[in-house]
Amino acid sequence: MRTYAAPFEKFVNLADARLGTQAIYVTDDWFADVNRLFQPTPAVWKEGVFDDNGKWMDGWESRRKRFEGYDYAVIRLGVPGSIKGVDIDTSHFTGNYPPSASLEACFVADGDPTDDTVWTEVLPAVELQGNSHHYHAIDDSQAYTHLRFNIFPDGGVARLRVYGIPYRDWSSVGDNEQIDLAAALNGGRALACSDEHFGRMSNILNPGRGVNMGDGWETARRRTPGNDWVIVALGHPGEIERIVVDTLHFKGNYPDSCSIQAAYVKGGTDSQIETQSLFWRELLPSQKLQMHQEHEFVEQIAKLGPVTHVRLNVFPDGGVSRLRLFGKVAR
Repeated sequence: MRTYAAPFEKFVNLADARLGTQAIYVTDDWFADVNRLFQPTPAVWKEGVFDDNGKWMDGWESRRKRFEGYDYAVIRLGVPGSIKGVDIDTSHFTGNYPPSASLEACFVADGDPTDDTVWTEVLPAVELQGNSHHYHAIDDSQAYTHLRFNIFPDGGVARLRVYGIPYRDWSSVGDNEQIDLAAALNGGRALACSDEHFGRMSNILNPGRGVNMGDGWETARRRTPGNDWVIVALGHPGEIERIVVDTLHFKGNYPDSCSIQAAYVKGGTDSQIETQSLFWRELLPSQKLQMHQEHEFVEQIAKLGPVTHVRLNVFPDGGVSRLRLFGKVAR
């Protein structure tokens, strides 16, 4: 079972390039492109690789500042959301990392921030070390669309991870509109799983189809009785009408079959969900799966009414690229 350095890592990384996150302004990124901050893969070191501006670094790196002030980047999140924690990662930056950094945020309903935009400090200046992860929990329920990442006074950061809960204006969704209630972009999040040895459980809720096996959820080979599973909280309660289980890229390691249980959970905490899920009702009875393809289910779905959580069971183990749960929003 994968271990997390911080509990908030189980939330969606709102600053993931795969969600459309990008920098819209940067004071300086002479040595390394600021948009490398948002790559989903761990930062790498390329020994002896240089470009016209100096040593190639996998991250954002500004020049040595020879005047007052500091460097910063204004970032448009691919999906708005409330922030639960951040990881400021200085991997491979040793003699060139910033001594400290801070994070501000704002919500702009239409467009990008202007000179009149009011920014909220969500992470006061914190000290940084070289070649290290810096995890900081943030307890803020406000949704934000943009970030201002400040480094004092200059230097390099490999990755910026901003974990939180995506925001969606559900009042704008029509009564008869079918929407993927489990999608990360709609606030869906993976809460718990039996194992995620090869791929993170949250990957199954990412937009688009998987780019490779690593962009899905894959368990270790099961050597004991039982089966693997993952629990997903929907972005909004709703009645599920269509299910897609995608095994793209999983060929010699896809599950033999799957089933789905569901429930309308009232109260309690995420940590209690695992035990409760044993007794949830069957939404989708066991279905045979094939390698490297999408499986769509409609007629097989039980009429349970609105639900808030689902448990995807895979038998006995293996990898799933994406899970889509289309349905109508419960009012």
